[in-house]
Amino acid sequence: MGKIDAIKVLIVVNVILCAVTFQIPGMEGRMFTTLALYFPKNDHFRYWQFVTNMFMHGGLAHLLFNMYALWAFGTPLEHVWGRNRFLFFYFLSGIGAGVIYTLVNYFQFENIYNELIGLGVSPADIQNLLTSRNPSSSLADAVGEQRLINFSHLYNTPAVGASGAIYGVLVAFGILYPNAKLALIFLPVPIAAKYFIPILIGLDLFSGITGFSIFGGGIGHFAHIGGAIIGFLLMWYWRKREQ
Repeated sequence: MGKIDAIKVLIVVNVILCAVTFQIPGMEGRMFTTLALYFPKNDHFRYWQFVTNMFMHGGLAHLLFNMYALWAFGTPLEHVWGRNRFLFFYFLSGIGAGVIYTLVNYFQFENIYNELIGLGVSPADIQNLLTSRNPSSSLADAVGEQRLINFSHLYNTPAVGASGAIYGVLVAFGILYPNAKLALIFLPVPIAAKYFIPILIGLDLFSGITGFSIFGGGIGHFAHIGGAIIGFLLMWYWRKREQ
C-alpha cells in the first residue's frame, strides 16, 4: 500500500475540525478558545495555538478557499519534494506566520498601551477596557475611537486559518514554477506566478500597513506576509545548500 498524500490528510483534518466546531452544539466556543491563536497577554493564550490555529477556520467559505489553495498549489510541491519535506515546509511556514503575526500585533498593542499609560490611565482600567470593550467617550476622544477598537481587537480576537502556511506554499510554487499561469476569480486574464504572487503579497503589505483591505475585514495580513517570508527563506536556504 502506498503512502497517503500529506495534503489529503491535512484537508481531512481541517474539514473534521470545522465540522466539529460548527456542527456539534456547544463546541464552537470551546474549539476557538482552545485551538485558535490568541494574543499572548490574553488568558486564553497557549503555546500550542501556534500550530493548532492552522487547522481552525472561521466558516465554510474560509475553509473551502484555503483547502482549494492548499490542494492547487501544494500538490505539485509534494510530488517534487515528497511527503516529509512538504510537511516540514508547511508547518514551519504556518508556525512562522503565527509568530510574525503575533510580534507585529504585540508591537501595535504596546504602542497604544504605553500611550494610555502616558495619559494617566491605570493598568487596571486598561484591563477593564479590554475585557469590557466599552471605552469612555473622553478616552476615545484622546486616543481615537478606531485605535481603541483596534486595541481591543488585538487582545480579544484570535487568529485562525491555514493562510499563513499556504502563503509559504504560494511562494515556493512561484519559485519552482514561475511561468505557471494563474487564473483566479477576481482576475480577468491569467497572470504568471512570478508576477501574481508578489502582487498578492504586496497587497497584503499595503492592507496591513494602511488598514484598508480590498478583500474585506478580518484578514490576518501580517500572517500572510509572515508565511511568505518563511517560505522564501526556506527556499533560499535549500537552493543555496543544494548548489
